[in-house]
Amino acid sequence: MGYKVSFEEANKIFAALQDEYEIWAPKRFVGKGRYSDTDMIKYDKINTVEEIEYMDKSDFPAKEVLSPITESLFYFTEDEYIESKATGKKLLIFMRPCDIHAQHHQEKIYLSNGGFEDMYYKRMNEKVKIVMMECTTGWDTCFCVSMGTNKSEDYSMAVRFGEGELSLDVKDDAFAPYFEGKNETGFKPEYVEKNQLTVDVPEIPNKEVLTKLKNHPMWNEYNKRCISCGACTVACSTCTCFTTTDIIYNENANVGERKRTTASCQVKGFSDMAGGMSFRNTAGDRMRFKVLHKFHDYKERFQDYHMCVGCGRCIDRCPEYISIAATVKKMANAIDEIVAEENK
Repeated sequence: MGYKVSFEEANKIFAALQDEYEIWAPKRFVGKGRYSDTDMIKYDKINTVEEIEYMDKSDFPAKEVLSPITESLFYFTEDEYIESKATGKKLLIFMRPCDIHAQHHQEKIYLSNGGFEDMYYKRMNEKVKIVMMECTTGWDTCFCVSMGTNKSEDYSMAVRFGEGELSLDVKDDAFAPYFEGKNETGFKPEYVEKNQLTVDVPEIPNKEVLTKLKNHPMWNEYNKRCISCGACTVACSTCTCFTTTDIIYNENANVGERKRTTASCQVKGFSDMAGGMSFRNTAGDRMRFKVLHKFHDYKERFQDYHMCVGCGRCIDRCPEYISIAATVKKMANAIDEIVAEENK
């Protein structure tokens, strides 16, 4: 059922919803950007429609609601451990279509990869209801159409932001009572059909080509360009890597807490192992690993879609202006070169 409500009416609905839900959406933090006098847009709890930043793309993805950059897993003493508490409320999260697809990719990693369920992710994920934010134009770094993530029907509600009003498509019956007596309309969300940026993801035909691609000199370029800061993976809506740390409260090593913190395959030392063994020691090696993971390995593992959803946040956040789209194009050229050499 479609509805149209004013911001004032929407805020009253939000107030009623907050008895049962935490409402999360992109929010602008003035002056908190990485450069002087710039803003940052990230997910945060909101109380009113006016707090939602819908005109600009968020710098960081919706994944932080379910898997924050750092979180406590459990607390321990010498004799027992106590699991950390999750929110007691359900989560109503405003997401764009690409972030909805990204959440499904994260669900595969956290809940079904290797037949293992991550209990800390699951306890948050099962609380989620999605409000899809209509996205009809995208931005100059988006390539969601190329990745097939520009559309989604997986939402409880969809919303279009107008001048002082919201148009909503309410699919979940659980939300129907909140709109009783409101102005009905035939609203259905529209989607971006063409991005400024396009990406043609190459297929790697066989293991021999994959092996040669891994050793191709194209990756050496990133030894000079990439500074291994990890900004791209923190901003990525599908990255899931983390590290765990035990925090000791005092001199008694048996009292403390275990935390997990977002980690990045692009940071030197990520692949260090006990005994001094280390893999992917150059920036080019790490870039190769990331790109192949997003545009080959994940699809090969799950036999469905590439992991990248084309949100373009990695391009936006890279201080060295490295474009994942341009990198995939270079990879495609390298594959063509390798195949042509094999066919001689």
